[in-house]
Amino acid sequence: MKWLMTFLLGALVGASGLFLWLREIPDDPAPVVVTAPPAPVAAPAPPVDAAAPGTVVQTDLAEADLPLRPSSAQSSATATAPADAVVAQAKLLVPVQGIKAPTLTDTFDQPRGNQRHHEALDIIAPKGTPVLAAADGKVEKLFQSKPGGTTLYQFDPSGKYAYYYAHLDRYADGIKEGMELKRGDVLGYVGVTGNSDPNAPHLHFSVVELTPEKQWWKGTPLNPYPLMAN
Repeated sequence: MKWLMTFLLGALVGASGLFLWLREIPDDPAPVVVTAPPAPVAAPAPPVDAAAPGTVVQTDLAEADLPLRPSSAQSSATATAPADAVVAQAKLLVPVQGIKAPTLTDTFDQPRGNQRHHEALDIIAPKGTPVLAAADGKVEKLFQSKPGGTTLYQFDPSGKYAYYYAHLDRYADGIKEGMELKRGDVLGYVGVTGNSDPNAPHLHFSVVELTPEKQWWKGTPLNPYPLMAN
């Protein structure tokens, strides 16, 4: 009987301990919170006018398209007729009657104000002096110009060069576009038309190497002075 009482007492103590232990366990375990890794921080966007390396940034076209004017020395160097041009011209006739080459003054590349240089040869002569064709070639254009006055453009037979005669008082009788001129033919007369000084009549004569498009108003100026022959 004694051993039975001991067994029951032990069982009762054990049950009480188990009950207390179970009360310490919550009914629902707390949820496990998984923390996501922090998102990468995005780099700040570049300002609107910033450009990545190698990117071509569009500039002000109105300014970028402006041609850069060469210095006087550069202009003179590039505009001087090359040797093949001299050969091609076979020397030009001084295009004013009675004027000889040794008496000419080289006026090519002389400054004209602050913005430009003279790209021609000025040949001083009395008003009305006959102006002669410097070489064979076709009359390409008769033109009334505000700066040049009464002008004539002549192309050489190869179509590579143009001769420009300006400040004419008038054209010679019968001169018209498309006609062929021979070296020494009278094409007009010295005058003071355009922006020429009324007190200094002269012929403004220039030689231009034409572009492939053969535009009478466009080309590379060459210095006529070393091309002149008596």
